Amino acid sequence: MKKLFPLPSSIGLVIMLACLASGPFARAAIENSECLGCHSDESLFRSGTDGVNHSRMSDQLFVDEEKFSHSVHHNNGIGCVDCHSDIKKLNYNENVPHKKQLDVVNCTMCHEEESAAFKDSVHMKIRGKGITMTCSACHGYHYVKHQESMSAKERANNSCAKCHNTSQTHDWLPKKNEHFAFVECVVCHVPEAPRHIHLTFFDMMSNKFYSGQEILKILGITEEDFMPVLDINKDGTINVDEFENLELMLRQKNVHAIFHAEMVAEMQAIVHQVNRGAALRDCKTCHSADSPYFKAVTLVLTRDDGQADHFQVDRAVLESFSLRHFYALGGTRMKLLDKIGFLLLAGGCAVVIGHLTVRIVTIPLRKKNEVESKQSSLLKEGSR
Repeated sequence: MKKLFPLPSSIGLVIMLACLASGPFARAAIENSECLGCHSDESLFRSGTDGVNHSRMSDQLFVDEEKFSHSVHHNNGIGCVDCHSDIKKLNYNENVPHKKQLDVVNCTMCHEEESAAFKDSVHMKIRGKGITMTCSACHGYHYVKHQESMSAKERANNSCAKCHNTSQTHDWLPKKNEHFAFVECVVCHVPEAPRHIHLTFFDMMSNKFYSGQEILKILGITEEDFMPVLDINKDGTINVDEFENLELMLRQKNVHAIFHAEMVAEMQAIVHQVNRGAALRDCKTCHSADSPYFKAVTLVLTRDDGQADHFQVDRAVLESFSLRHFYALGGTRMKLLDKIGFLLLAGGCAVVIGHLTVRIVTIPLRKKNEVESKQSSLLKEGSR
């Protein structure tokens, strides 16, 4: 029988590395720093056409390294050649070290669910009219960020408002500017998308939103301590009393913030499935006492990278004085205002009823005074 001799450890290591390099987890040896060696130059531009198809990207050869470092792709370890996968190597002997016309980036390599939803949308269907609608038209190229922490207006400006001029549409919608300010477009245009009321901290004095880190710093607690400190009864939901206690804690720190409320869609693939004629136009869907659109309410602590931590809030908070800056007619009822309104109405009725009662009770007295007044007038006339 042949005797087997073990391989030297160095040879075994070489074989193992070779297997890994040829496997599906192999990564190109091109680092972002190599790409940015050229593309971080603000003066970088195309010097000639050379048969290249020009587009918006032609003017965006420069990549701002600082902005890119805050993008969702960079934060998740996605490198330049992970998207620009047709670049296999760089040839520095050439003026342009890779081919001049790169393939269109295929976002579906990672975003399969989003791609499936987009294929069944009006934005995909308009390609039949010769209009090319790509992911980058809404999301941009190199500086894609999480939208969870964005306001409804920011979400619209980053996507819908690039093509759709809201001032020239939706004329049928009462108070449309208020709707655009507090309701995200896809809430109505993709009715199947899950949505929630998004509560953030807003300082009216400085006219700015507080980030989650700023609020935690003000309260002197960590993110892990936020819910345990607020949720006194430990039921996993911030109720009205606990919410008002949070306001008190902030006022004690000399922070007079209000809670800015908006209705936004959750960041799920279905939000890409916008279709003509599918938009919600029934006002009662929101403006009714039992509207499901106000069922989910979350308090949001935003992060610098665009993500956000959501904490469940009792729907009754929408009807409290804490949310006095957010009111949807018929959909949310502020009970304090209801009580004040009832007292005003009751007071008005009491004044009217009291006045009538006094008038009825004093009828005999007024008649007596009237008779005496007439007799006095007759005596005066007789004395003349």
